[in-house]
Amino acid sequence: MTWNLMFFVNSALLGIGLAMDAFSVSLANGLNEPKMKFGRMSFIAGSYAFFQFAMPMIGWICVHTIITYIKSFEKFIPWISLILLLYIGIKMIIEGIRGDLEEEITDKKLAFSILIIQSIATSIDALSVGFTIADYVLIMAVVASLIIAIVTFFICMVGLKLGIKVGDKFSDKAGIFGGIILVGIGIEIFVKGIFF
Repeated sequence: MTWNLMFFVNSALLGIGLAMDAFSVSLANGLNEPKMKFGRMSFIAGSYAFFQFAMPMIGWICVHTIITYIKSFEKFIPWISLILLLYIGIKMIIEGIRGDLEEEITDKKLAFSILIIQSIATSIDALSVGFTIADYVLIMAVVASLIIAIVTFFICMVGLKLGIKVGDKFSDKAGIFGGIILVGIGIEIFVKGIFF
């Protein structure tokens, strides 16, 4: 592979495709926390972007070192994403139904541990991108992963902003809506990974 316009276009398109799950989760997070400030939005989007950078690089490294182990792990990726997102989504739905969110909506914040779980769950499929960029030299793999991360960051910022706007209008049901979105994403990743 050589440095050319198609390299950058392909990397950006990969970033758009990979960021869709993170966009949906960002939307749910914005719904859940409608009073979120810009710095916090940047931190959340940055977390998703970091993992979208790290996963393709881990995949690239594995291709060049322990390919046989990662190939056998690949079939578990849809299951891991499903379990993580179902756990978070169902928890949000239950809290929303119980009314916990109604009382605490102004200070209900996404816990750091949940953010990490979401980041891993939405980026784990990017691990396989390491296989598609296996013929890149190290610097090209780093640049491609950086482009994916930058695209993810901006897409997630849009998702958070949209969620916040909608969350302001429907704050009493935001947790339920957000939970349903996360459960739907988990099922979609699972079905896509198992059947396609």
